[in-house]
Amino acid sequence: MKIYTKTGDAGLTSLFGGERVRKDALRIAAYGTVDELNAAVGFAMVTCADAEIRGMLTEIQNVLFVLGSDLATPLSEANASVPRMEARHVDWLEQGIDSLEARLEPIRFFILPGGSDTAARLHLCRTVCRRAERETVALDAADTINRIDIQYLNRLSDFLFVLSRFANHVAGAAEVRWQP
Repeated sequence: MKIYTKTGDAGLTSLFGGERVRKDALRIAAYGTVDELNAAVGFAMVTCADAEIRGMLTEIQNVLFVLGSDLATPLSEANASVPRMEARHVDWLEQGIDSLEARLEPIRFFILPGGSDTAARLHLCRTVCRRAERETVALDAADTINRIDIQYLNRLSDFLFVLSRFANHVAGAAEVRWQP
């Protein structure tokens, strides 16, 4: 099977269910940025030697595939084989945040992205996540989507922030304090 189909040469792509839309449509931007986030998470894993962090990032990558499928499939599409985001995905992030924060010193200052290589890459993931969230909110204003998609992205950016702090902790790297 060839990787290229030429079906997108006119600037259109297909959603799950077959509907053709422009490649600059809000839905495409939202799930495209989720795909970019998934690649950024993979980039962060390249430098991460800690098995616990790698396990969490692997879980996130798998859930991001579900999120991308959810965003790529209009809610009106009754395709039972398309996985949808669920409250349990948000719950997992909240439990992870609580668990990680319990192992860290309380934050008392603003932190700049940096410290260890893995932490810096996780901060980049966090900013891509925030863009995905903004694009998903824009999609929500124009079309009906699964509201858990927005909740997950909002919580994921918080998770990635805490995980970047944890990565610095594990690496023994100091957090970079903002100097106003």
